[in-house]
Amino acid sequence: MTVSIRQAKLDDSPTVADILSEAARWLEQSGKVMWRDGELTAESVAVDVGAGLFHLAEADREAAGTIKFQLEDKVFWPDIRQEESAFVHRLAVRRKFAGGVISVAMLQWAAERARGLQRRYLRLDCEASRPRLRAFYEGFGFRHHSDRQVGPYFVSRYQYAVG
Repeated sequence: MTVSIRQAKLDDSPTVADILSEAARWLEQSGKVMWRDGELTAESVAVDVGAGLFHLAEADREAAGTIKFQLEDKVFWPDIRQEESAFVHRLAVRRKFAGGVISVAMLQWAAERARGLQRRYLRLDCEASRPRLRAFYEGFGFRHHSDRQVGPYFVSRYQYAVG
């Protein structure tokens, strides 16, 4: 399987929203709520797609996953120097491609991009109550930074040294 990652274009907004919605539905089946309904429409993600924040992972030319890559995150990381980090959010993979290959490829891409932008860290957060997801990030090489309450979310924050 060949995996490539590209910046999503505005007309990719429905695809990005569909990948996120599929992941949210899968989580809901196991009793976990990840994102609120209004956050997953094509219209709601179009703003961030238009700003160049979302990227698509394609496996053999089929949209397989998405990731949001940011150069600042003052909501989940207000207590750090923003200019030394890049941040990823909303990493999601279609169930057809579950198994880690796509997720790892997106994280590798994000780490390389952060390094290319001369950032010291790639940072992310996830629900603190998701041990399998946390283990996946730790297995990739992310180190636990701290836990934090952010609005309705209690998150574990992770960082990966890219330098």
